[in-house]
Amino acid sequence: MKSCNKKNYLPRDISWMYFNRRILQEAAKENVPLLERLSFLGIYSNNLDEFFRVRVASQSRIAECEEKAARADREEALAILKGINKLNAQYSKEFEQTIRDITEQLKKEHIYLVNNEEIDEEQLEFVQNFYRTTLSGHVMPIWFSAIKQFDIENDENIYLAVKMNQEKDGQKKTEYAFLELPVNICGRFVRLNDKDGASYLMYLDDAIRCCLPIIFNGLGYTDFEAYSFKFTRDAEMEIDNDLRNGMLQKISKGVKSRKRGAPLRIVYDSAMPKGLLKHIKDLLNLDKLDTVLAGGRYHNHKDLMKFPDCGRKDLKYPTWTPIIKNELNQPNISILKTIRQKDRFIHVPYHSFDSYLRVLQEAALSKEVKSIKTTLYRLAKDSKVVKALIGAARNGKKVTVVIELLARFDEASNIGWSKQMQDAGVHVIFGVEGLKVHSKITHIDMKTGPSIVCISSGNFHEGNARAYTDFMLMTASQPIVKDVANVFNFIERPYSMVHFKELLVSPNEMKNRFVRLINEEIRNKEAGKPAYIKVKINHITDETIVKKLYEAAEHGVPVDLLVRGNCSLIPTGEELCGNMHIHGIIDRYLEHARIFIFAAGGEEKVFFGSADWMPRNLDNRVEVITPVYDPEIKKELKLIVEYGMKDTMQGRIVDGTGNNQLYHPEEFAPFRSQEALRNHYLETNQIPE
Repeated sequence: MKSCNKKNYLPRDISWMYFNRRILQEAAKENVPLLERLSFLGIYSNNLDEFFRVRVASQSRIAECEEKAARADREEALAILKGINKLNAQYSKEFEQTIRDITEQLKKEHIYLVNNEEIDEEQLEFVQNFYRTTLSGHVMPIWFSAIKQFDIENDENIYLAVKMNQEKDGQKKTEYAFLELPVNICGRFVRLNDKDGASYLMYLDDAIRCCLPIIFNGLGYTDFEAYSFKFTRDAEMEIDNDLRNGMLQKISKGVKSRKRGAPLRIVYDSAMPKGLLKHIKDLLNLDKLDTVLAGGRYHNHKDLMKFPDCGRKDLKYPTWTPIIKNELNQPNISILKTIRQKDRFIHVPYHSFDSYLRVLQEAALSKEVKSIKTTLYRLAKDSKVVKALIGAARNGKKVTVVIELLARFDEASNIGWSKQMQDAGVHVIFGVEGLKVHSKITHIDMKTGPSIVCISSGNFHEGNARAYTDFMLMTASQPIVKDVANVFNFIERPYSMVHFKELLVSPNEMKNRFVRLINEEIRNKEAGKPAYIKVKINHITDETIVKKLYEAAEHGVPVDLLVRGNCSLIPTGEELCGNMHIHGIIDRYLEHARIFIFAAGGEEKVFFGSADWMPRNLDNRVEVITPVYDPEIKKELKLIVEYGMKDTMQGRIVDGTGNNQLYHPEEFAPFRSQEALRNHYLETNQIPE
């Protein structure tokens, strides 16, 4: 049996670099609409920032550990950091080439990105007036000589390092300063006046370059040079262990500590003078393990996700309006009653998230509802979910919300929402100390008749539901309802012994249940019974699961996997006999649902839920995977996975090399899974008899 060793287990962080490259490769595809290509570049850049803040920071801390017992871990971390930096340098060149190509293509569409050296007098006057009316007072240079280090500077923004000269007493004197671009005030791109049927845009960086004489007016400087740079901090929070502080106070303090995290990466304009670069590196206090990367003129490309469309909707994907399922939107018919009749589902963003909101809103009003319990991991900025829960509490329902304060980068937002809910009378539970609550479950307790639950693979978040593909089951099946109630009991009394008959729940028995399901496929294959494993998931890095999947493939079990992100499997070994196939899809929606299908000797077992096959999900989080029994819904889940596996237009082969070759079998006609699913749901949106 194949064991997990360095040859057949791809480190999580290297596999993540390969995944993010797939996004970069999507941006390079000429058949993708131009403005969508820019958006993919923005997603790639934003992902990379978060990766350095979290994963590279973690590896750096391990690499810096000097304890003898950590020697093996330190050497592994050093090797991973070396691999990351090598790939990052390679992909940065691909990124710069891609953005140059797209900029040239934009010119053919009469959209011009001009810099401070290319604009005419009329455009310069526009920019200077824009500075005086909009930016003045929001740009504050700091002399390099005035500070000892970057301590309060925000790593989410972009900076200009400015070199300026002046003649004093017959001698030329050079000074250096830096300034933060006020992107939060006006965005990253300044749209100039259209001219001759063409649109003109300018990076805010260049607009500021145009206005340096105004910014430093009266100080005697005669010429200016400005070079952009960006740095990234360690985003790990320092959590106060003072027993006098409650969880809310600890996380609040931790969020503040993140802003002071040590810098660990700098990306800068390669044209920057060495002396100016030295000033920046000295203030960042970088060491030999940190990343120093020369790049192009512009950085912080996450802003490309908000690139102005200049009214050119034809350069974006056609709008797909979410489908409101007729069966969940019947006039004068209770949606709670509809769910009680039979299991229902929605697959966002193909289907409208409003169906779930309607469940909450009806529950908040219905006199038949006693209580509502739900878990919240991430929330929309203006959350309708929270508003419905607050309404329920004000209507006399007993409302319990488990909110995860350690949802990375959403901690401050969740703290704010939790206070609002507490003020409205909602009983708020701040997760489980030591375990993140990542499950997505809602329990609605009825006064008479069966209660109802909603189980989702994704957050109860209106924004996510417009961009992430997630599956939600709405059911009154009492064995599942009872198990969901027990999950909430477990959260309120953590580490108590709770047995779940239907649900797979971590950290309790989920991993063991999955291992048993895989073992069952191996036994069935040996017995000549139907055997296969079909999975759609975000990440696979857990060594136990990786080992079992290898074992299944070696025993002849077909293993088909759709993996969006990290994948530690390398499916090319001869001993697997071609039984393992892994594809990754990058398209207009972010693939997020987790679906698990096992042949089970002909009695197919289908599950879905919130957990990936990673140690964090299986061992350190409260996660929920539910079985699906309704034949029609099982068929839909299987269709999602099968469509993904035969996607020849957006599916790339995940084989551990990072090449990400497109999946192009000769026997298949061009096929795009997201488009096919959209069409399928349009065709089947009928009210069942």
